[in-house]
Amino acid sequence: MRHMLAALLQKSGYQVDTASDGAEAVNLVDQTLYDFILCDLKMPGMGGMEFIDSARDKLWESTVIMMSAFGTLDTAVEAMKKGAYDFISKPFKPDEVLLTLKKAEERESLKRENRWLKERIRKIQQSYSFGTMVGRSPVIQAVFRLAEKVAFYDTTVLITGESGTGKELIARGIHAKGDRSGNALVPVNCGGIPENLLESELFGYKRGAFTGADRDKMGLFEAANGGTIFLDEIGELPLSLQVKLLRVLQEDEIRRVGDAATRKIDVRVIAATARDLEKAVAEGVFREDLYYRLNVVQIRVPPLREWPEDIALLCRHFINLFNEKFGKEIKGVSTAALKILQRHHWPGNIRELENVIERSVVLSDDPVLMPEHFPPELGRSRPEMGIESFFDGYSLKEAQRTFEHHLIVKALQETGGNRTQAAKLLEISHPSLLSKMKLYGIDL
Repeated sequence: MRHMLAALLQKSGYQVDTASDGAEAVNLVDQTLYDFILCDLKMPGMGGMEFIDSARDKLWESTVIMMSAFGTLDTAVEAMKKGAYDFISKPFKPDEVLLTLKKAEERESLKRENRWLKERIRKIQQSYSFGTMVGRSPVIQAVFRLAEKVAFYDTTVLITGESGTGKELIARGIHAKGDRSGNALVPVNCGGIPENLLESELFGYKRGAFTGADRDKMGLFEAANGGTIFLDEIGELPLSLQVKLLRVLQEDEIRRVGDAATRKIDVRVIAATARDLEKAVAEGVFREDLYYRLNVVQIRVPPLREWPEDIALLCRHFINLFNEKFGKEIKGVSTAALKILQRHHWPGNIRELENVIERSVVLSDDPVLMPEHFPPELGRSRPEMGIESFFDGYSLKEAQRTFEHHLIVKALQETGGNRTQAAKLLEISHPSLLSKMKLYGIDL
């Protein structure tokens, strides 16, 4: 039987090894990864079922087909439970074996294609994300690329942008991607700690340094040693502490309040602000030397109104998060509701959108979020944006690209994603619209 099967399969183009029993087969699968294994049920020494049990951890990529003249339905079911793909009863015709192998090949091809597609989807999803932030529009992708580059260097980073744009998420992503990810990321809200406590919080204090200091205390900079400290709202730091922070950045050392000695630290500094620090420097409320020391690499996180084409993607992201959090099964957002979201100005940026989606998921009893699930004032009015609000350069070519991107998104939002109607509004051909959408990475 082995000789007949080997000859048949070799003639059909297969490379074949044979084994006289299960024990010999176990030794073969130890050395070679087989696509298919034709295995008899009853063999001397080690039978087919025992072979599957013994070689189970080595068969995860192999398709096992059992054969027997003593087969019953129960035997076939047991073989399937143990991981066999099919069961052939003897006597069988050669065409039956070849047909079973062909079916198995199609199955393996589908499995490989499925794995490839899953890997492709995973890579695409990764390319649309940085840390826990997601986005695929060119404007946010540029932010992700810059953040990815600086993550692997210990240089100081200044993240700027309006409130709610995700500055802390970018900082956390930089820390997670870098070599310091195994150590602590210590976030500090410079505007949330009273001025008289801020120095001792940042740098620590010695016992007896002031009333109530009954022990030595480590500061946040020391707590971040070996890792990263994230100084949020750095623009709110008092002038008296700006000098001390500058020394920390220049000398890599801190001095606890009430201590005469300094301590060396190894901390990466990432700062963030919603304020215009250049204007603060001009007004004399922020030190110029500290600004330049912080502004080694600046990452500007754009407001959501500059990348509205990603609102649908962000909605899916937040719906998935809140489905898991609240045990809900919301499938998505209706077209009418999405138009309302895309029409809104989003002064609170991503944080506002996240809060709106959370509220809607909690209130909805439907599988799809409808307009009535959102606040009634949402999207009613959208302030007119002047040129300075979405383009601040002087390049005519860049201005043309920016305006085209803006108008295409606006037309698609107006037509609910109908590209034919959007092309008519834009007074261009449908193929031209598709070409420009591909060029600008617009997917609405």
